[in-house]
Amino acid sequence: MPVRTAEAEWKGDLQSGQGQLKLGTGAFEGQYSFKTRMGDDTSGTNPEELIAAAHAACFSMALSAGLARAGFTPTSVKTNARVHFNATGQGYAIGPIELETTAVVPGIDEARFQELANDAKQNCPVSKALAATEIRLQAKLVKQ
Repeated sequence: MPVRTAEAEWKGDLQSGQGQLKLGTGAFEGQYSFKTRMGDDTSGTNPEELIAAAHAACFSMALSAGLARAGFTPTSVKTNARVHFNATGQGYAIGPIELETTAVVPGIDEARFQELANDAKQNCPVSKALAATEIRLQAKLVKQ
């Protein structure tokens, strides 16, 4: 199986420094900073945003795969992920992560859809990697 890579470099102190990161494939390269992580600066990214992107993508793929194994072909699965970054007594922590997915799946009933969505939440590789973090799911089945 492939090994995925990324690199990041930070220059300067925490509050006024700047970082640059790059995905190994070259598909994304961008900056990050204290302000993009702790404030409302949107001129760069931050680790939590990257985790959200990875989790939304992985969950959508896992749900699609689970639906296919169960005999359903989804028309679409769209997932938004919100990764919270909070101050704690011991510093900062990620959590909870909220996944909100909307899917168009012909021929499936609501109960079976919810069952498969919850299975994907538990078993997508990114969810497993983030198992120490509370993951909440809202799954909506849209009828065509």
